[in-house]
Amino acid sequence: MTDTPLTDRRNDQFFDRLNLDEVPLSDTQAHGGEGLIRFARLCHEGQSSGLCHFIDLAEIPPGSSIGRHRHQPDEEEFYLVLKGQGVMWRNGEEFPVRAGDLIRNPPSGEHSLYNLGPEPLRIFVFEVSVNP
Repeated sequence: MTDTPLTDRRNDQFFDRLNLDEVPLSDTQAHGGEGLIRFARLCHEGQSSGLCHFIDLAEIPPGSSIGRHRHQPDEEEFYLVLKGQGVMWRNGEEFPVRAGDLIRNPPSGEHSLYNLGPEPLRIFVFEVSVNP
């Protein structure tokens, strides 16, 4: 990772590469979920050349969650589970997730993620623009 703080980068200067294990995370409550998660926004809308709304890295401690929420009809979000295990709720269906799972949260879909495991649940999240 370069010495330039993440918040000071724009467009092509945002980052060329970074190591996810070295990204500093901040405590936040996510969508009214239980407890606090640790979070970093790696890319904001307009900072990439494509139609990416954001790229996030998050760690959900045991017993914490990303609360149930819904995105807009022109937004599609993906969760890539890097480490740990949990339970995903998506559009009325509940299912287990674990390291290696890639979950699509479709446009207008409602979803949440709970860490019921013994270790932090680490996820890589990205949202893109789609035609409604």
